[in-house]
Amino acid sequence: MSVVGNRLLAAVPADRRDELLRLAREVEFPSGTRLFAEGGVADRFWTIGSGTVALDVHVPGRPSATVEILGPGELLGWSWLVPPHHWHLGAVAVSPVHAQEYDAAAVRALCDRDPVLGQALAVYVAGVVGHRLRATRRRLLDLYAPYGAGAAS
Repeated sequence: MSVVGNRLLAAVPADRRDELLRLAREVEFPSGTRLFAEGGVADRFWTIGSGTVALDVHVPGRPSATVEILGPGELLGWSWLVPPHHWHLGAVAVSPVHAQEYDAAAVRALCDRDPVLGQALAVYVAGVVGHRLRATRRRLLDLYAPYGAGAAS
């Protein structure tokens, strides 16, 4: 796996990437596959190599709303890092997806053993969470607020 285009690996110190990569396995998902549902157990995560995945949020009384589309190089799933380890959003493959899948418990154990790696992953994931929160807010305002999201803030 190459660091080029893989934001997760790029965020990890170079001398610690191999140990993290040893925990990855290659996976593929056909278009239309639900990778996880909001509220489910977050026991793994992925970095997308190719394809696209839609993140969605449950809206009571309405169909789930797509809040963001993820593509190559992006992290799919952050809830694995934050207790109680349940998905905050859902995800479905929009096109065929090739990804690197990580076992969340194994990565958390690695972070416990290697605080430098753990800090790098925590900072990276915190940035992803912030981005996803802003994207979700904008999308929900576009869908349900009387005047939409307006200018990006």
